[in-house]
Amino acid sequence: MCLICGWIYDEATGDPEHGIAPGTLWAAVDMNWTCPECGARKDDFEMVRI
Repeated sequence: MCLICGWIYDEATGDPEHGIAPGTLWAAVDMNWTCPECGARKDDFEMVRI
């Protein structure tokens, strides 16, 4: 979950609009990827249990 805006990355969905295919594990997401909602870096995300 993005600590800035609250957007949640879903591994099943990925982020295809930004080059992250569905099924991509969070650990495999590039460190340069940014939140599609607010532009925060991957470092600004925290794992949450849904």
